[in-house]
Amino acid sequence: MAKTRIVALNKPYGYLTQFTDKDGRPTLSKFSLPHGVYPAGRLDFDSEGLLLLTDDGGLAHRLTDPSHGHPRVYWAQVDRVPDEATMKTLRSGVMLSDGKSKSCKARVLTEEPDLPPRNPPSATASTCRRPGSS
Repeated sequence: MAKTRIVALNKPYGYLTQFTDKDGRPTLSKFSLPHGVYPAGRLDFDSEGLLLLTDDGGLAHRLTDPSHGHPRVYWAQVDRVPDEATMKTLRSGVMLSDGKSKSCKARVLTEEPDLPPRNPPSATASTCRRPGSS
């Protein structure tokens, strides 16, 4: 019986959480990953952080299906400090393109987290603007 393979990857900013892209953007194929492992979840192109990959489809399902209730922690950089009304809305769930998100715990960090350097460097919260945003 073959052992299940699990890979923990610190996905950098600017990579897709897939192995091919018709538009030629950087993908997981740029990394020396074992053959046959696939992401258990995803991170957006402009997100970075822990990504688990495995060759066990059942494990991937258990980790990603919301019915299993595995907690996740996200740190998000935003343009300004959110007020309490915004935090309340976030905590109660927000409307996404595929429906309303579940409720969550959310708080404003009081100290800068100890994170590895980012390439490209992230802007300060007060000046962060994505291209094309107002």
